[in-house]
Amino acid sequence: MSDEGNRPDGGGQLGEGRPHDAKGTARRLWEAAGRQRWRLVVAAACAVVYVAASLGAAAYSAHVIDVLWENVQASFARGEAYAVGLGNGGREVLVYLGIWSCAWVFYSVQSLVMSSFAERLNLALRREISAKLGRLPLSYFDAHQPGDTISRATNDLDKVSEVLQRGLLQLIIAFVTLAGAVALMLLSNLVLALVFCAFAAASVAVTKVAARRTLDAAAARQDALGHLTESVEEAYSGRAVIKAFGVEDASLGAIESRAERVAATSARADFLTNAISPAIRFLVRLSQVAIGLAAGALVAAGQMSVGAFQAFFQYVTQASEPLTQLSLTVNMLQGALAAAERVFALLDAAEVSPDPEVPAELPQPVRGRVAFEHVRFGYSPDAPLMRDVSLVAEPGQKVAIVGATGAGKTTLINLLMRFYEVDGGRITLDGVDTRRLRRRDLRREFGMVLQDAWLFEGTIAENIAYGRPGATREEVEAAARAAHVDFFVRTLSQGYDTPLTDGGENVSQGQRQLLTIARAMLTDPAMLILDEATSSVDTRTEQAIVRAMEAIMENRTSFVIAHRLSTIVDADLILVMDRGTIIEQGTHESLLAKDGAYAALYRSQFA
Repeated sequence: MSDEGNRPDGGGQLGEGRPHDAKGTARRLWEAAGRQRWRLVVAAACAVVYVAASLGAAAYSAHVIDVLWENVQASFARGEAYAVGLGNGGREVLVYLGIWSCAWVFYSVQSLVMSSFAERLNLALRREISAKLGRLPLSYFDAHQPGDTISRATNDLDKVSEVLQRGLLQLIIAFVTLAGAVALMLLSNLVLALVFCAFAAASVAVTKVAARRTLDAAAARQDALGHLTESVEEAYSGRAVIKAFGVEDASLGAIESRAERVAATSARADFLTNAISPAIRFLVRLSQVAIGLAAGALVAAGQMSVGAFQAFFQYVTQASEPLTQLSLTVNMLQGALAAAERVFALLDAAEVSPDPEVPAELPQPVRGRVAFEHVRFGYSPDAPLMRDVSLVAEPGQKVAIVGATGAGKTTLINLLMRFYEVDGGRITLDGVDTRRLRRRDLRREFGMVLQDAWLFEGTIAENIAYGRPGATREEVEAAARAAHVDFFVRTLSQGYDTPLTDGGENVSQGQRQLLTIARAMLTDPAMLILDEATSSVDTRTEQAIVRAMEAIMENRTSFVIAHRLSTIVDADLILVMDRGTIIEQGTHESLLAKDGAYAALYRSQFA
């Protein structure tokens, strides 16, 4: 059994906001990009060219302004009205517009390429997750809540995609813009550049503190939201029980309490998120005032031209926004890396052992002789459940498994189907060790009817034909008649084309059970597994189902888990289990004669 559930990254809490290994996760995202890496390279290169063009335009604007100002002054000196032409500033204006046009083109290209990169990476990871879910053992799903796994495959991937589309390029643009603008400031005027750097250092310090608190507040909000979602889902799924016990007020109170916590944490997170930008902009405005006063003095003293003055202010403006965005963007990327880390934790979870490269073949036709030979098993190494289980089910026998809740009945079936692997001993089918078979070949020989009747969204006919998608309508209806569900289906307005919604909520529990029985009958398997197959039907329907099952179980090895002993008194072999061990086995009569555990259980039901 995997220890994934005990790992620090295995739990995948929704509220986590920081990655445990940012560099390693980023490297894995790069590797997962595969053939799409060129898109990221092209997008990054376009972003750099865009920033260079933007800064170049700002630098060139000093020359444009100076040329225009000189020509304006010359025209005024001659007493003429100034008109822009190619020879007196127009050429410089066209070059200036061309630089900005180049910046716009490269910005559009990087946005287009990056959106394709993010979505294609997202699609590749979704495909990996889809394939991974089929390779995960049941132990993984036992250790993880369904919502956690679904969140990794949906919310976390969406967050990664969204941040890659916007955040990564924002980070590149912000960093290059800030570095380039500061470099141009230093080249233009050292004193003014140092004034800006002093205010920038203060802005970074404020942003860092505020961003850390914002990230913590966002994590608290996500945690509160997860608890609220859990309460709402619980209230919806258990609405009948809640009403039956008259605890609607308590249930509503729990939801309201968690909703209030969501509101409180959201208010704090929103305040911190919205307050940081005005604070940074206030510091930037102060820096602009200080630089404006100092630069004005330089212009008045003739130490700086008007063009250089306005160009320097463009540098300040271009560097100011990255100061506001940089730390926030870094935190946004941290959140995306944390989400990606949870996705990779799912992809790294221990898988079922691979099928043999050269699988064994079952002798045909399959006879159905099943043998457990000194089987040992435990859900965890330090808590063995089965220590030495041996049994033989001969072809065509009806084997009943009885015992108290938690005795190991379902575990026995899970081992037979290889949902779990044995720790010792072996299980054979017609003399072939099941571990030498491909799982799908093994499971194809079994038909299963579980206590929890599972139906998917589709028509009744599609649900019955789930195990045999190519079955004809006549075969579907024949299976339905054998399962005593045909009459009910024909009373519906659309008959077998009636759609089932929300897991079959528009039909009763007993009718869902009958449909799953019809599904198993249609597959015509070599062996059957019935896990409390009649637990959700009334006594009269149960009798009809039992008769139908007797017909389908004829000449088939069948394993029947039952609590109602009246349904298995005719079994060829009854296994009595307790704490994972078979404590008695035999026929109904022989076990009664032993006057042991089975006899006591039988008398308790029919006293």
